Amino acid sequence: MSDARKRGRIMIIGAGGVATVAAHKCAQVPETFGEIMVASRTFSKCEAMRKDIRLRYGRDIQTAQVDADNVAEMTALIDTFRPDLVLNLALPYQDLRVMDACLAAGVHYMDTANYEPLDKAHFEYSWQWAYHERFKEKGIIAVLGSGFDPGVTNVFAAYAQKHLFDEINYLDILDCNAGSHGHAFATNFNPEINIREVTQAVRYWENGEWVETPAIIEEGSVHFGFDYPVAGMKESYLLYHEELESLVLNIKGLKRARFWMTFSENYLNHLRVLRNVGMTRIDEVDYEGHKVVPVKFLKALLPEPASLGTKYTGKTVIGNIMTGKKDGKTITRYIYNVCDHEEAFRETGTQAIAYTTGVPAMIGAMMVLTGVWTGAGVYNMEQLDPDRFMEALNQYGLPWQVVEHEPLPDKV
Repeated sequence: MSDARKRGRIMIIGAGGVATVAAHKCAQVPETFGEIMVASRTFSKCEAMRKDIRLRYGRDIQTAQVDADNVAEMTALIDTFRPDLVLNLALPYQDLRVMDACLAAGVHYMDTANYEPLDKAHFEYSWQWAYHERFKEKGIIAVLGSGFDPGVTNVFAAYAQKHLFDEINYLDILDCNAGSHGHAFATNFNPEINIREVTQAVRYWENGEWVETPAIIEEGSVHFGFDYPVAGMKESYLLYHEELESLVLNIKGLKRARFWMTFSENYLNHLRVLRNVGMTRIDEVDYEGHKVVPVKFLKALLPEPASLGTKYTGKTVIGNIMTGKKDGKTITRYIYNVCDHEEAFRETGTQAIAYTTGVPAMIGAMMVLTGVWTGAGVYNMEQLDPDRFMEALNQYGLPWQVVEHEPLPDKV
């Protein structure tokens, strides 16, 4: 094996905020990431990233223009660059096509968000899990959801299952953004994806089945006040999030699993108004002879998420509260990370939402390239050994803490 291959070749698909962070963090670890390519439909963004990385670290990366919807084009680029791993940070709609290209080229795959069909606001892992046998036959691995949530939250659960509990019975994932970006209304990642996610009906897992509650902007939505470390008391809303789907299969003894996220009343009011006037629709409407998707038009009007870092202050606090058994006793532990928006901007030119997703993407890629994570097939993060990943979080910018905590109430 050549020295270059030992040091690793990674191809990053996408050029948004998360891809920016991942590329910067890969560039900081040349002993693992010897060759880096960033490819996107928007070549100018790739070039801007290349110039910034050259300025900050004195490293040269490669760039390319590619349409992630075009499997043949993607496969040809992979065959040309010959990466050891493709890190897919494009849109969730494109996951299956990138997986197809990786299969055709025989290259490991990783992403941060599960597949979602373009014509329906619905996401689940079944489409990607269906690739397991094909990846297994090729002798390559596909790692799903190596962001923060999903991603780090899955690894927190796996670490707790391995080291802190004999069994975990109750899992609550809490995601708090206690930052301020100075805009009347903006989303912290792709507006189209974000709005589709938070306007869906909510589901959580309890006693072996999924229980549905109203969307966060509907009457009857479930929420409560939680006192977050550093951030203080914030209203937290029950939300369906994709990692629940895999965690309920892979974490032993789960009786209930829920996901909570903080939203300001200002954000929710804006979202309600946009929904009421039809701006969150994902179907086409006819406007003066042109077909327009309202949420895509709205995306064009809202601030670019990658630009929010210039004025962002405050912190994010994301973690798991878990209650279960250890040596016959019931215990509760809270594992969490605090990330600062201004510090993230100083390091990578992005805000903490992108940072907390892009850093785990780099760490996940590191686990595969260095042989810590091996296997053939399609895997979620909690199915892989958590220890080295947890160590790397502390080393590369997302330190975590474990503290004792009171169990969250059954009903809020």
